[in-house]
Amino acid sequence: MRSDTPAAHITEAERLLRTAAQYPGDREPLYLQAAAHRELAGDREAATALYDTLLSGEPANPHLIRALKAANLWEYGHEAEARAIIDGVRRARPSDATAWETLAETLEAHDELEAAESTLTEAATLLAGPEDLPHATQSLLTTRHRIRRMLARDHDAWDDRADRLHTGTVALDELHDPKRLWSLGSSDPAELQAEITRLRSELGTYRTALSRPFPVAVLHWPERELDELLAAYPELEAEYPTYRAHLTDIEASLRELSAAGTPNLGIVRATVPSYEAFAASESTHPSHPDLLPQYATTLAARGRATPWPPAQGAECWCGSGRTYGECHGAE
Repeated sequence: MRSDTPAAHITEAERLLRTAAQYPGDREPLYLQAAAHRELAGDREAATALYDTLLSGEPANPHLIRALKAANLWEYGHEAEARAIIDGVRRARPSDATAWETLAETLEAHDELEAAESTLTEAATLLAGPEDLPHATQSLLTTRHRIRRMLARDHDAWDDRADRLHTGTVALDELHDPKRLWSLGSSDPAELQAEITRLRSELGTYRTALSRPFPVAVLHWPERELDELLAAYPELEAEYPTYRAHLTDIEASLRELSAAGTPNLGIVRATVPSYEAFAASESTHPSHPDLLPQYATTLAARGRATPWPPAQGAECWCGSGRTYGECHGAE
């Protein structure tokens, strides 16, 4: 079955709900991902029911859930209710940048550009302090930059900061230029290559929406866990020749994904008992290397990922005790 068909999305939603029943502590992120798959399948009423189920309890992030519910409601004709929810979330002034960005993208999707820009400006004023910003806040500034370009607004301090934070090979002003001339019909190889580069960079923005609020995650096996894994399943030594190589591969992989424009990156810490339980749930032997990325994705969906990169002054993800800037974040 193709992975992008309605039936495939419904199947995946049902699998996530079964996983939520097995892991009630991870119910909220799993339900959110299941709701996203229901939306992609076109079953928006079922998605709303999942959002309502979460909101009927005591969710960890009610503002994000309400923002996602508003986006879904507006898509199938419940504009008034969606607007009411958006206004309510804005009045609550949440500390979650993803909730704000979801509100703004919903307004943008329905040609409410002025309202989207004011929403993001309010969020930036509230959340974007002078210190290093988490990925979600950086993404919010990038979205604000794009919408302001569509409105033909001059750069302000937040736009300048978005430019400084942007790590892609194509400048934000070029990526977000609403009058950009497409070059895909050109016979000039240089023009075609330039447009391919721009498209790859833009793809990162779309991946954010597809993966939100779940990062693209890479597995990290602490040294003791890796030793235990390889002792039990030596077939995996080709994946992990040494612990040091494992750490190097993690940082290199994440930097490569970031350079390609993939946002919302994270690291999930693996343990052998958790991995073996996951393998059993998938009816697959743990020695099968194809199971490793599925395990990483499942941990991320359960909210177990740590955002990458850490701030330069924060402790490194590898557990060395040094700051990220002194350890794997060093150039």
